[in-house]
Amino acid sequence: MADELGNVQSLVDELADERRKREGLEQKVNELLAVAEAAERGASIRAELQKLGVAKIDLAFRAVKDDLKKSGADEMREYLSKFVAENPELMPARMAGGSGASAGQRSGSVGGIDMDKIRPGMSAEDMERVRQEIARVASQALRGGF
Repeated sequence: MADELGNVQSLVDELADERRKREGLEQKVNELLAVAEAAERGASIRAELQKLGVAKIDLAFRAVKDDLKKSGADEMREYLSKFVAENPELMPARMAGGSGASAGQRSGSVGGIDMDKIRPGMSAEDMERVRQEIARVASQALRGGF
């Protein structure tokens, strides 16, 4: 009888060990699912920010990620649209030009120097002209000439 009780106790102990192992595995699975869900959520937020034309996606994501933990897709889109509208600094810079820009600046030429031709290995004479033009523009900017 004592032998049988010892056998039963050993089976009970073995079952308790198996239960602890199973519960530990279930906890790990739940943690992994939470991490995967958070990653998927982050990816969908970043994708929506990109669709909205945000240039500084990482900055915008950090600003909104805590506010969008458990919202649905439509709520997320609405919130992000409102957020982007309220924070235009996250959008790409506007194109220079319009009524205040001079023709030389729009064409890529400043002071008779073609900006596209500035490159390593250019002649010393051209390089000196570029340096003089840069100095002139910087001086003008410091005086408030722009």
